[in-house]
Amino acid sequence: MMLKILHNRGFTLLEVMIAVALIAISLTTLLGSQAQSVSYANSAKFETMAALLAQSKMSEITIQHADSLSSDSGDFGDDYPGYAWEATVSDVSIEGMDTISNYLKQIDLTVTWGVFNYNIRLYHYVQVANE
Repeated sequence: MMLKILHNRGFTLLEVMIAVALIAISLTTLLGSQAQSVSYANSAKFETMAALLAQSKMSEITIQHADSLSSDSGDFGDDYPGYAWEATVSDVSIEGMDTISNYLKQIDLTVTWGVFNYNIRLYHYVQVANE
């Protein structure tokens, strides 16, 4: 009968260090992609909400009487914390078309939330009150 000599079959320090290094690399990659995913989700949330808020604010601005159209800024209240808006109203000048230029306004609206910005521009036809 042959006797087998049992060898100690444990892990060496080098094998353990390689395994830990592979796990560290895997977890770093996984956590990096998770952070990027959260960043993309925040950006998508802002783009969606800002578009809706900008459309709503632009509607409020355009229903104002032509004489009361002016640059302004503010926030969207407690329902949308952190969101702010700034509107700039300016006259439009078209060379050779001065009569039409008197009726056109350029409205630039910026919606912000933290570091994110959403910009929209509208050319609005306004009627002068005495015409």
